[in-house]
Amino acid sequence: MMRTLVGVARLLRVLGHLLHGMAIVALSFKRLGLNERQARVQGWSAALLRHLGVQLTVIGQAQPHAGLLVANHVSWLDITAIHSACPRARFVSKADVLKWPLLGWLIRQGGTLFIERERKRDAMRVVHEMAAAMQAGDLVAVFPEGTTGEGPQVLPFHANLLQAAIAARMPVQPVVLRYRQPGQPFAEAAVYVGETSLAQSLWWIACARGLAVEVCFLPPEDATSLDRRALAERLRATIQATLTPPVV
Repeated sequence: MMRTLVGVARLLRVLGHLLHGMAIVALSFKRLGLNERQARVQGWSAALLRHLGVQLTVIGQAQPHAGLLVANHVSWLDITAIHSACPRARFVSKADVLKWPLLGWLIRQGGTLFIERERKRDAMRVVHEMAAAMQAGDLVAVFPEGTTGEGPQVLPFHANLLQAAIAARMPVQPVVLRYRQPGQPFAEAAVYVGETSLAQSLWWIACARGLAVEVCFLPPEDATSLDRRALAERLRATIQATLTPPVV
């Protein structure tokens, strides 16, 4: 009963926070300078985690210049977690998120690049947009798994979008996301797979006790010495090794 009351209270705060964010974006966001917009994104994202009772830990830091961030994908909260640590990140996301109530509209306003995964040729369009964005100075972020996993095991990486970094000759930085709960090295409450709906996931997270997310920025890597498939394998192996370090 107590966890239910906690969950309801958290969701009410989240709803107010979403409405407040929409008001900021609609009324003043475009008038702000780049640094001010990024500060708002970071503050809003960090506050959303707090309202949900999620503790954030950041290890390392994002590369300071243009390039590509590549992360494993666990939850719809991944973007919020990374934005709390790196508000410069401009994400590539599947177009389905545009259907999410409130969140879809906010994500669109944040400069997200959208891909229609059902259309094979759409990946090439997005690759060109990503390369152009990085050449213009942006830090672009992708989830090469293409879908969310359960946490311990990184799914195979789709290599197509990594071609943007190779073509633009930009560094690629692996980012490792790990959600924890007391007694659980990989939090069950954060898992967003299969037929789980956004509403179900939101409720599980809001009711969770001691949920935490760790964002770990690993050293950037050169993307020009490998083809996209070899680069995808190397990045996946690097992220997997950080998630499951060898037992000593």
